[in-house]
Order: sequence, then structure tokens, then C-alpha cells
Amino acid sequence: MNIIVVGLSHKTAPVEIRERVAFAPTAMEKPLNELVALPAVHEGVIVSTCNRVEFYATSRDAEAAVAQLRRFMASFHGISPEELENHLYDYQGEDAIKHVFRVAASLDSMVIGEPQILGQIKTSYGYASEFKTVGLILNRFLHKAFSVAKRVRTETNIAGNAVSVSFAAVELARKIFGSIDNKTVMIIGAGEMCELAARHFVNNGVTSVMVTNRTLERAQKLADEFQGRAVPFDDFANHLAQVDIVMTSTGAPNYILGHKKVEEVIRQRKNKPMFFIDIAVPRDIDPKVNDIANIYLYDVDDLQGVVQANLKERHKEAKKAEAIIDQEIGQFYRWLGSLDVVPTIVSLRRKMEDIRQGELTKTFSNLKDLGKKERKAIEALTSAIINKVLHEPTAVLKQSQNDSSGDSYVDAVRALFALEPPQTEIDMTNSDQRSETD
Repeated sequence: MNIIVVGLSHKTAPVEIRERVAFAPTAMEKPLNELVALPAVHEGVIVSTCNRVEFYATSRDAEAAVAQLRRFMASFHGISPEELENHLYDYQGEDAIKHVFRVAASLDSMVIGEPQILGQIKTSYGYASEFKTVGLILNRFLHKAFSVAKRVRTETNIAGNAVSVSFAAVELARKIFGSIDNKTVMIIGAGEMCELAARHFVNNGVTSVMVTNRTLERAQKLADEFQGRAVPFDDFANHLAQVDIVMTSTGAPNYILGHKKVEEVIRQRKNKPMFFIDIAVPRDIDPKVNDIANIYLYDVDDLQGVVQANLKERHKEAKKAEAIIDQEIGQFYRWLGSLDVVPTIVSLRRKMEDIRQGELTKTFSNLKDLGKKERKAIEALTSAIINKVLHEPTAVLKQSQNDSSGDSYVDAVRALFALEPPQTEIDMTNSDQRSETD
């Protein structure tokens, strides 16, 4: 049985293509059922996020399944196959296993180490379980992917270090103050970046939020969201002495805070440190403010430098994660191979035993004068012959579970001895959907 991946991502397709092939999370039953109705596909999961759309499937005919899945993605969305051709990729066997493990561990994400993708795959698996389009193999496979992702996060620091400007500001504040518990933050401006920064600060211990904006109504709305206080824009400087952290992004053409005013504020604070984050372009705060003792001023370039340094650290951790994934691939591939190898060995021995019993019956019917002792001797002899004949083929099949030759040996044995296909498939409409988690 083969595991197959067919899909596209931010690495291969622009957003205008990705949005056209996206699957609505509230309407997954129809595409999932159509997916597993494809002749070469047995089990299927659809992962659809803003950055990727992928099919995870199982099949005995990998080439046919890949072709059918490629056509399905195009036809379901009313797009010509030619339009998608150059954006799609496909993986089979160990390559497919590695790809999914890397995706779950966020090594293939736009931002390495981001945690959202694992939850998105779990949600996709939940839909497939609900609509019974997964069976033994994908159940086990995706649970293994989840455990691999957990191991990567536990054993590496791939999710550490801020890689967004807003969260980098929080990390820097922690370094300056030691802790931001019970600190007061003022947000100057009420744009998306300021809102995100405010959320990060509140989630990480800041207990008091002030918001100011040229439009007081907008400031009040954002302040209400964080149980904070809105202050009029013309009056915000008079509140600075109460504030430990200031984040500003107004779009003003000139500085809104100068050296003289900040000197006055720091005197009122009796030299207690203040942290200013100026992410506005043009800048809101005169850079000379950074010369004042106990004032820490960072602009957007400073924060981007922190983000880039942190990204480099994540890439270092990614190498450790890749080693973990390579180790886990082998374990899972051996289990997958055993699904075909073990039933094949059982089928081969059963067929040989059926032949032996049939021949013994014919022989004994022609030798009616044989005694009980002679019959037992002949039975033991034929059983020993069968065991010796099957010893080497069985050993080779068992060994093949550990490498890529397994499928070839299984197919050859089944063809040579006309064995029935291994019964690893399960009836997905009646099967217990629970799976062992590694």
C-alpha cells in the first residue's frame, strides 16, 4: 500500500491560484467522498489552508492515484488541468511520509516554527474521520505525524524566539524590565500592528493599557477590547509619566515626541526606565530620544534586525528537527511495509499448506494399507519440506520490511504464487476509527 501526497503551496503557487483551489472547511463532506470514490484511491484527507492545499491518500497503484488526484483538484474547482500543472507537486512512499512529517512540524511553513499548521492538519483529519474517509493506514500515519511534530517542539527550540515585529517588541520589553507583569503600556495609533502588539503585551503580563488615536472613537474601541483606557490624542503626552512601554505607529508626517518632552517625562518618573517602540514610517519619535539615560528606543529596522536574527536561530533548530524526522520516517515505513509483508507470508504458507493437505489426501486414498505410524511420518516429511522451501523466501520478505525493496518482493511473490491481495484495507463505513498513537 502506498501513501501519496498531491498538492500545491505558497512555494509553488501564488495566492490567486491557491484561493481558487481552496476547500471550504464547512463543506468538506462532498469533496472527501468524491476523493475516496476515485478508482485508485482508498483513503483520503484534504488539508486546505491559506498557504497550501494538499491531498493525503493511500493507493495500491500510485501512478494512477497521482494522475486521478491531479485531475480531481482541477475538475472539482472548474479549472483546466493545464492551468494547475506547473503548480502541483506529488510525493510517494518515503518521500510522502517525509513531506507530511515536515509540514506537521512546520518545517515547510512560510515562517518556520509557526504552530498553526499542526492544528490545521488535526482539523482536516477530524473532518476525514467524521466522514469516514480514513482507515487503518492514514489513521496511524497522521497520529504518527502529530507525535513527530510534538517531539520536534519538545526536543528543539524551533518555535522559540519572536519572528514577528509585534512579538519581538514583547521580547525586548522583557529583556529591559526583566518582567512585564504589572507594567503599563500606551498604544499610540490604532492600526492592525498596534492592535496585535497590544494583544501580545496583555497576553504576556501587562495589566494596564492606554490607547490614543487621532480618532477618539477608534481609540475607545481598541481600549475596550483590552479593558484599557482611551485618552485624547492632544493630551497623550501628559499621561506618559504613568507609562512604562510606549508603542507608536501614527503615520504622522513629523515627530510627535521630541527629546525635550521625553526628558521631562523621565524626570517625572524619577529615572525609572521607559521602552519606546516606534514602528511608524516616517518615524514618530525623534531618534535623539535614545540618548537620554534610562530611555530605550527601537524603530522598525531595529525590530526587523531582531526578527531576522531569531529566524536564523530557528533555521539552526530546523536542522535538529530534520534529523528527528529522518529517524521517525524509518520507523513508520517499516510498520507500513509490514502491512503487506506479514499477510503475504501468511498467505504463502496457507497456500503451501493447502497444497500439502490436498496431495496428502490423494496419496493416502491410494495407499489405504498405510498404518498410523507411516501416515504420521509422511505428514512430518511433507511439512518439513514445505518449511525448508519457504524458509529463505520468508526470511527475504521479513528483511525487505526494512528497505525500499519490500513492495517489489511482495508483488513478485504474489504474482508467482497467484496469491490474493493482502487484506490491509478495512471497511471504513463500519470500522472503529480509533488508532494507536505512537
